[in-house]
Amino acid sequence: MTLKPWLAISILFFFFISNVIGAFVGINIGTDVTNLPPASDVVALLKARQITHVRLFNADAHMLNALANTSIEVIIGVTNEEVLGIGESPSTAAAWVNRNVAAYMPGTNITAIAVGSEVLTAIPNAAPVLVPAMNYLHKALVASRLNNQVKVSTPQSMDVIAKAFPPSTATFNSSWNSTIFQILQFLRNTNSYYMLNAYPYYEYVHSDGIFPIEYALFQPLSAVKQIVDPNTLFHYVSMFDALVDATYNSIEALNFSDIPVVVTETGWPWAGGSNEPDATKENAETFNNNLIRRVSNDTGPPSQPKIPINTFIYEMFNEDKRPGPISERSWGVFSTNGSDVYTLGLGSSDSISDNSSTAFCVAKPGADENKLQDGINWACGQGRANCSAIQSGKPCYFPDTIQNHASYAYNDYYQRMHSLGGTCDFDGTATMTTQDPSSRTCKFTGSSNSGGGVFPPAAFGPISATSQCSTIRSPVIAYTMVVFLALLILDVNAHFVF
Repeated sequence: MTLKPWLAISILFFFFISNVIGAFVGINIGTDVTNLPPASDVVALLKARQITHVRLFNADAHMLNALANTSIEVIIGVTNEEVLGIGESPSTAAAWVNRNVAAYMPGTNITAIAVGSEVLTAIPNAAPVLVPAMNYLHKALVASRLNNQVKVSTPQSMDVIAKAFPPSTATFNSSWNSTIFQILQFLRNTNSYYMLNAYPYYEYVHSDGIFPIEYALFQPLSAVKQIVDPNTLFHYVSMFDALVDATYNSIEALNFSDIPVVVTETGWPWAGGSNEPDATKENAETFNNNLIRRVSNDTGPPSQPKIPINTFIYEMFNEDKRPGPISERSWGVFSTNGSDVYTLGLGSSDSISDNSSTAFCVAKPGADENKLQDGINWACGQGRANCSAIQSGKPCYFPDTIQNHASYAYNDYYQRMHSLGGTCDFDGTATMTTQDPSSRTCKFTGSSNSGGGVFPPAAFGPISATSQCSTIRSPVIAYTMVVFLALLILDVNAHFVF
């Protein structure tokens, strides 16, 4: 057939985009936090760590406003308390969309609505209205012409699957078959995706020693510990992959396909009670770093190798208000002052080597905080250092510690004044270093490079191929496609025959 030039360009453009966008690791942001930082500070931390995808458990107005014009992709949540009302009233659903979605777009990049959280197992009485709620919200998005930008789905736990191992025989719990069938039908009809909350930590703890902890932590398994599905002979190198595959096979058992799975929650607690010996910082650091590496492979589980596993880590801050065991309050990867609970990164480093030709004046580790504060006050006042970058919401505010702020203030003063006799002493609280303390977003005066030591290498964001962000696999292919598209645009009279 003959294709109009603009349509051919559109097809080629989307083909191009589908081959250069990448899988991602995002993060959940809970609000049951005693000292939750202001929304502007939370977003500053997201930007500093190059986190490109977040999930909010509600439609918090402060966060949605702060996320405007950042390009960060946002999943917003309908709370479990709201599901019943929305599922019983199309007008309530329309009002919710108008108030919490349409009012913020396009400035805030809302990409999905998560209807409830594990509704089928958390509030079973709401099951009859769950799919109606999803339908009403989708229809409201259609009415607002936002349905192409914003998908609707509902996160479910692994508890809706009767038996997850072996993955090849996994099926949904038969008591939920009718509702889950309707959910899958909705997801297929609206081109949405299945939201899965998958926690290898809980699966490992409840397995009573059947599975080795290395399997839960993405660590290599010895030959005698290999996990193999006896029906498919697929080797599972991690419990995470097996849980995702169990979900795919459960979906297929209801005769659905082409519905991708996105892991909306996973993680590992870094502290626990005496009866939770595996909730440690070491295990949490191992799990999340290996998770990031796993997602960066850009492949799916053994049964769906071409569908990368986009994933959201649970969670940004410790939700210390949550009831239950200690581990329930110990999933955060950042402290509320912006510092890391434990080291988290991709294994690469942008730090500057110690032979840097530029010297920096920084706060001494372990210096008295009162003296450091006096030093900050003097440097930012009488010393005329430019300290705007360490104010709330600015690029060098995080980590929000006296040590970090003092280092920035001391160095700015020193770089401005050392040629005029200024020194790096500050009552014995400062020291010189040749290691550049800059980060990607916080540039110290005198730095000749970006990258470095205030923030670790980015742990989140686009990592490689097939989802919703930005890593080009091949510059040659990208260049060729751009040139080809430009030629198509210029040749407006061209005809294409397929």
